[in-house]
Amino acid sequence: MSHQAGKHVTEIERDGLRIVVDDLTGPEVAALLTEHLAEMAAHSPAESMHALDLAALRHPDVTFWTAWDGAALAGCAAVKRLDDDHAEIKSMRTAATHQRRGIATTLLRHLLAEATARGYRRLSLETGAHDFFRPARRLYAAHGFAHCPPFGDYRPDPHSVFMSRDL
Repeated sequence: MSHQAGKHVTEIERDGLRIVVDDLTGPEVAALLTEHLAEMAAHSPAESMHALDLAALRHPDVTFWTAWDGAALAGCAAVKRLDDDHAEIKSMRTAATHQRRGIATTLLRHLLAEATARGYRRLSLETGAHDFFRPARRLYAAHGFAHCPPFGDYRPDPHSVFMSRDL
C-alpha cells in the first residue's frame, strides 16, 4: 500500500491518471509486462537484462503501480525496497498506445513522492546503455538522477547504466 498523509491508500489521481497499487492479476498488466520483457530482451544481452517477471514483482519488498487513462492501461512502475534508506525503480513502462503523452513523467513523479513518503533517502535504478534506452536516461536525468556505481547486487556491466538520486 502507498502512504499519503499517514493513511494507507491504494489509489490516487495524478495528472489526469488514476494510479493504483496493482496485484498483477489483470490480463492488461500481464500483456504490458510481457511486451516490456520482450523489448528489454531485444535490446539487452540475457546476462545484462534485469527486468523483473510477474513472480518477482509480487515479492513483498516490491510495490507495483499501474496508471489508467479511463479504462485503458497507460503504464506501470514499481519500487523495490533495498534497505530502510534505499529503494530501486523497476519495471517503468508506458503502453504503446500512450507513448509521448507524459505517462512516464507522471509515474516517475509518483515514485519519487512515494519513496519520499516511505522515508527512503535514496532512489536508484538500472537501465540500458544502448541508444534505445537514451530517452529513459534523459527522463531520469531531467528529474535529478545522476550516474552512480552499481548498487545492491549489481556488478559493473557495459550494457547497464546505473543512476541514483538523493531524496
